Amino acid sequence: MSKNPVVKVITANALLEGDVVWLDATDGWTRDLQNAKVFSDPAQAQDALHHASQRHDQVVGCYLADMRLGTAGIEPAHFREDFRRRGPSNYAHGKQSQG
Repeated sequence: MSKNPVVKVITANALLEGDVVWLDATDGWTRDLQNAKVFSDPAQAQDALHHASQRHDQVVGCYLADMRLGTAGIEPAHFREDFRRRGPSNYAHGKQSQG
């Protein structure tokens, strides 16, 4: 068994701003990955994804993303998710200009 098993979070893009967001424990959307709701049960994750995907007035492109729980909290299990949480990469602005 892996030291840090893969779990799922629901991610999407905010409809108006385009920011990466994650579903949180209150069924709201957060821009902080550490506040995302973590799913270890695949059936619960799929059910929550179905409901989150219906919120067309708030988000677009909902999907389940693989994450690992480590000592620093929730960390992406794939480079794509690490890239998404950092924001655009064409020049330093927004999240990149903040460090």
